[in-house]
Amino acid sequence: MVKLIILGSASAVSDETHENTHLALKGEERTILIDCVGNPILRLRQANLDFNDLTDLILTHFHPDHVSGVPLLLMDMWLLGRRKPLEIHGLKHTLDRIEDLMGFYDWTQWPNFYPVTFHRLPPAEMTPVCESQEMRLWASTVHHLLPTIGVRVEFPQSKKSMAYSCDTEPCSEVARLGEGADLLIHEATGAMAGHSSAEQAAQIAIEARAKALLLIHYSSGMEKDLVEQAKVAFPGQVVLAQDFAEWEF
Repeated sequence: MVKLIILGSASAVSDETHENTHLALKGEERTILIDCVGNPILRLRQANLDFNDLTDLILTHFHPDHVSGVPLLLMDMWLLGRRKPLEIHGLKHTLDRIEDLMGFYDWTQWPNFYPVTFHRLPPAEMTPVCESQEMRLWASTVHHLLPTIGVRVEFPQSKKSMAYSCDTEPCSEVARLGEGADLLIHEATGAMAGHSSAEQAAQIAIEARAKALLLIHYSSGMEKDLVEQAKVAFPGQVVLAQDFAEWEF
């Protein structure tokens, strides 16, 4: 069984009850963090996740509300005695900048630092990211303000699947990423450049033939009518993401 945990649901501006959007997938073999913000070790503890179980970090794009916590995560795990390797996945545009950022901290000089491997993904559709017996992950580029990926996860043991749009305008790439998914997690920031409204997310869910729609990356304090807006178009289940909500696959 794999558990999906919403670690944050807010768009760029978080508040006391909504951290910036990031997710965790907890399995027996792999624990995967999708994006990394705020105080990551604290957030993982609040979600009853052990940082030593973390095997992979997927970074969707290089905006602060998605990667601001990376230096703190890497440093704190080192200070807390981590020795296990960590795999970091993302587009070249993203990982080049992460390595440059870490370079300002001279992290290669930190003694006895655990192994970190960067996997630069090609800017294409359905690029394999990582897999275990419990889950297989792919990434596709989506339409944001800078190079960005969404993620599809399939769970062979339960024959279920989920997809995450990340930050994007409505695009066919997300519909294909979410084809037949049991759960499509789609941003609902609003109808603006590089983003989508709840109704637009619903249209993509229809195109993808997804079974359920989870709205995420919304403006805190502005979420009141998002579910109803999506239900106008999408006939399936519509849920508003909340911090620390969980799904089992």
